[in-house]
Amino acid sequence: MRLFLSSYRFGAHYDKFAALAGEPGPIAVIANACDSWPQARAAALTSELVPLRTLGFRPEEVDLREYYGRGTDLARKLARFPAIWVRGGNTFVLRAQFARSGADRAVPELLAADSLVYAGYSAGACVLSPDLHGLETSDDPAEVPPTCGIAPIWEGLGLIDRPIVPHLDSPTDPEGTGNALAARFRAAGIPHWALTDNDAVIHDGNETHVYTG
Repeated sequence: MRLFLSSYRFGAHYDKFAALAGEPGPIAVIANACDSWPQARAAALTSELVPLRTLGFRPEEVDLREYYGRGTDLARKLARFPAIWVRGGNTFVLRAQFARSGADRAVPELLAADSLVYAGYSAGACVLSPDLHGLETSDDPAEVPPTCGIAPIWEGLGLIDRPIVPHLDSPTDPEGTGNALAARFRAAGIPHWALTDNDAVIHDGNETHVYTG
């Protein structure tokens, strides 16, 4: 299983992603963490596609909303790509869209087969955690029912063994919700990765490394 997880895009470690994924090529972009932002979703998607193209990738959006109840079709689609890129947004919305589309089964199976690299930042990283409790301080679970038509799901995909807390000391988090959540986890003795926008967690095979800015 190969994972590149960060707080904001590649952080300061594009070289680590490049080493994990190999030469730039086709990459599936999943932007469903932005589904509750109808006025801003298109711009949010473009903000991912353009930089990836600049780096030499051939990005293609895979919209999980088109695969509700079609998990087999989604798995077949994702299997065509050597890497997937899952952008940030609302973690609870993303988790719900994973469930509705069958991505919560397809992605772990593809990773277990080492068929692709999973790269995700912010919500795209947090959704792999065992549990999403605590993230409600920054992401609103109430956006899930009107956006996805189901109740919020509080269990993550469980592909990593601890929660990720993104945007530590970040200007994108002026209220310091990430710092506060990391402090809560520390006080409770809960193992976690608190990441600045320069940091990244790399999992390759049986090894996991945290790279700081």
